[in-house]
Amino acid sequence: MNSDLHAPLGQNRKPEGQRPGILRIGRVVAGLCLVLIGGFSLYTAFRDDGLSQKEPASQEQPPTPSDTAQIPTAAEQDTQASGMPRSDPHSGANVQKMVAPDGSVVTKFSPKGRDGNGPVLVDAMQTGQDPRMAALPNEALLETTAAGRLPIVGPDGRRPMDQYARPWSGARGTRVAIVVSGLGLSQTGTQRAIKQLPEEITFAFAASGNSLQRWMQDARRGGHEILLQVPLEPFDYPANDPGPDTLLTSKSAANNIQSLHRSMAEITNYTGIMNYQGGRFLSDPKAMEPVLRDISQRGLLFLDDGSSAQSKTSAIAKGTELPYAFADVQLDKQLDVNAILQKLDELERVAKRNGQAIGVASAFDESIDAISQWAEEAAMRGIEIVGVSALANDPKKP
Repeated sequence: MNSDLHAPLGQNRKPEGQRPGILRIGRVVAGLCLVLIGGFSLYTAFRDDGLSQKEPASQEQPPTPSDTAQIPTAAEQDTQASGMPRSDPHSGANVQKMVAPDGSVVTKFSPKGRDGNGPVLVDAMQTGQDPRMAALPNEALLETTAAGRLPIVGPDGRRPMDQYARPWSGARGTRVAIVVSGLGLSQTGTQRAIKQLPEEITFAFAASGNSLQRWMQDARRGGHEILLQVPLEPFDYPANDPGPDTLLTSKSAANNIQSLHRSMAEITNYTGIMNYQGGRFLSDPKAMEPVLRDISQRGLLFLDDGSSAQSKTSAIAKGTELPYAFADVQLDKQLDVNAILQKLDELERVAKRNGQAIGVASAFDESIDAISQWAEEAAMRGIEIVGVSALANDPKKP
């Protein structure tokens, strides 16, 4: 039976006015809309709109050692750029630089520990004196006694030997110290020495001289390092008497110390004591020991003029921690300019052989002329003339 009743509902009906092309376009547009809506949804879901809560800065993890980079210091960068080393202004501190995860550089400065090998700050007054103040004593290095004002070690450990020393280059080349002694005994000789001799020459003033404080100030203003000559007993005493307050082997230690202190009080601003004569006294350990010990405790050096072959200075000085030195050459045993120049040449040979040498002379015209002439040419031969304190054997210095 082929009737419409047996056909599915509506399948036997012919379409009326249907347009297939328009339907396809509609489906495409609908699909595009769905894609746009889905993409916008994903964008809004993952976009950082600034409203999300961040972790507090305190909870951020510090960079691990693996995150730390080696960053050259300013001095290293200068060296790499120019090939010449430059001082780092932060060389006295620990400098730690780290690269954080975000790429920023974090620099931390902290005090550097002192192990005794690094740079240290040095008090300028410890190793010399301002030339503008050279004629004035450091009051902290003086004590008032019945004998007068005497040198002492300061509360901070500063010694007169260091305070009044003449600065020098510090180079370990050939060094020579020349001491002109007997100043103050002759006014014309003292004046000529101060006026004519170069400032590198050390002056030794005799305790029995005249107008010593004035001459000392003139010498210090001229840049000279100075010593004080104390009279000691010679072998032919009393036929040969060095003067008042001579230290004698026959005196008690207390009496000799009193005589020493009266001589010490004559001037200030000296680095040490030098003997004036004294062959017998220098050869007597019992008489010498308390005197050298007192000199040591007052922060001074002792210069032995080398005139006595029987001197016990070296053995006694080592037991008292006394800075000491010996003269290597007596320059003016013969008062002739040419002879003194020959002795200065001998002094130069000793210095070149040993690295240093000390020569002593008296303030005679011939000595002053010869030393002035020789000193002018010494630097051209690689010789540095230094104060005698620079050449002393000092147990407190390396």
